[in-house]
Amino acid sequence: MVCLCERMYPNYHKFCLETGFGDARIYRCILDLLWETLLVKNVKVNFDHQLEKLEDLIPSAKIDSIYGVYPAIDACIALSEVVHAHLSGETLDHTIAISEVSVRTVAMLAMTLVGKEMTEDELKMLPAVMEEWDIQWEIFRQLVDCKKPDLDLIKRLRSEIKAAAVSNIGINLMQLKKKRD
Repeated sequence: MVCLCERMYPNYHKFCLETGFGDARIYRCILDLLWETLLVKNVKVNFDHQLEKLEDLIPSAKIDSIYGVYPAIDACIALSEVVHAHLSGETLDHTIAISEVSVRTVAMLAMTLVGKEMTEDELKMLPAVMEEWDIQWEIFRQLVDCKKPDLDLIKRLRSEIKAAAVSNIGINLMQLKKKRD
């Protein structure tokens, strides 16, 4: 779940830079705390407080909103799903929801670029959607193949995704940081 949120982080970061809304540092902090729960035994995190902070970061879409608001909203929805999973102890439904949000973000960009609605069958055939599913399956396979919690695997996945610095819709975090500087 956290891997997909990490991949969606550049979408939110870009939106914050373009609009001045929200604070990508707070999103990053919440995301880092969620990684920490996977890496540090018995770490104490006030998930209710994190959820409150996240709620303040969620942009609202208006008719005249720039496109970037939608991937930013999706990134916040995905992150809130992880927090809710921690609060409820139920991970399966939240994991599925995050997966669907990430794929939907990719599909919505594709439909926006071509300027038309597409059927589910058409979307499944799009290279970007297929690539998103492939990446998700690769992450899933690695996690399922380990018999017990594997800190090295979690650290490696986090490191690889952060190093790639590219979102599920191709937003490159390193390019954003260069533009800002």
